[in-house]
Amino acid sequence: MFQRTFSGAPWEKTVGYCRALRAGRSVYVTGTAPVAEDGSVFAPGDAYRQAQRCFEIIAAALHRLGAEPRHVVRTRLFVTDITHWKEFGAAHREFVGEHPPCTTMVEVRRLIDPAMLVEVEVDAVVDDEAADPQPG
Repeated sequence: MFQRTFSGAPWEKTVGYCRALRAGRSVYVTGTAPVAEDGSVFAPGDAYRQAQRCFEIIAAALHRLGAEPRHVVRTRLFVTDITHWKEFGAAHREFVGEHPPCTTMVEVRRLIDPAMLVEVEVDAVVDDEAADPQPG
């Protein structure tokens, strides 16, 4: 059985995907961009704050599926300017805390909106019985 959660981003319906999906103990969070509450790009030009926003959206999706940042086993950061790796990396380090996963950061030509500097994917494995998906 699969459990899905959605963020409400307009692309989810248009393209046909969910924000995150749980299959057994595994949780997969799709590419997450720095989208503000109003649907605009969050903090244009600020690599660190954009990465933080991606991880904030990811944390909420993980929580809704009974997972936490400590369950994350792999992250992938797609960035449009690798020279900002330290800023992206600082936000990543804050998100994973004392539970560093495997990670990849690669520079890409562009993302869906030119003001977006980063998009993040996350895979997690829920390794304890207490972590159940949250209703809603």
